[in-house]
Amino acid sequence: MNVFGVDIGGSGIKGAPVDLERGTLTDERHKVLTPQPATPDGVAGCVAEVVAHFGWTGPVGVTFPGVVTGSTVRTAANVDKSWIGVDAGTLLADRLGGLPVTVLNDADAAGIAEMTFGAGRGRKGTVVLLTLGTGIGSAVFTDGRLVPNTELGHLELKGHDAETRASTRAKEDEDLSWEHWATRRLRKYLAHVEMLFSPELFIIGGGVSRKADKFLPLIEGIRAEIVPAELRNNAGIVGAAMAAGTA
Repeated sequence: MNVFGVDIGGSGIKGAPVDLERGTLTDERHKVLTPQPATPDGVAGCVAEVVAHFGWTGPVGVTFPGVVTGSTVRTAANVDKSWIGVDAGTLLADRLGGLPVTVLNDADAAGIAEMTFGAGRGRKGTVVLLTLGTGIGSAVFTDGRLVPNTELGHLELKGHDAETRASTRAKEDEDLSWEHWATRRLRKYLAHVEMLFSPELFIIGGGVSRKADKFLPLIEGIRAEIVPAELRNNAGIVGAAMAAGTA
């Protein structure tokens, strides 16, 4: 069974059809830049563009970079604040001509995909997936069950929102070396999360996961195992499609 998945990020919006039995994209993903400002109308238009690129006419799963309850947006850290309170499911369904739409937190979607088809499959205990990009998304699982909307990127770290210190964007904006970012920023953030949740496994996702060899070997002093996401930056698309398929 194939279902369409769309991943809304702070810098890009990408999507593709997904084979739910294999957890793989059935076609090369299509990506457009996230509009600035990332208002509901602007983002919805981009989602419609991505879906139309494939001529898709079935169910669509969509991730959102913030807390989503039901299909209503509750927080919007890396997109326009006008999203807060919007019924994203209804908005996107209208823009997609009435196609059935399922909306969920972006990191939760990535986590669902990784726990089913990727680095977390078969793992028990507490698993924390972190998506490093414009911000830091998180998905927490206990014996395979998701605790939704954890948003651990907004934990306080040295008096700052953690994602402003340890995200990929922070590394790029401050022109930090891999060593500086990994040992002085990301390691301290992982240590803080480990102190709070005592996970057996950290899965590092987001676009930077494809460069895991440049920074993961530099991180020391963390008791939990740390591995890159196996689905890399496609995990959100796959997880979104899985949620829509279940719905």
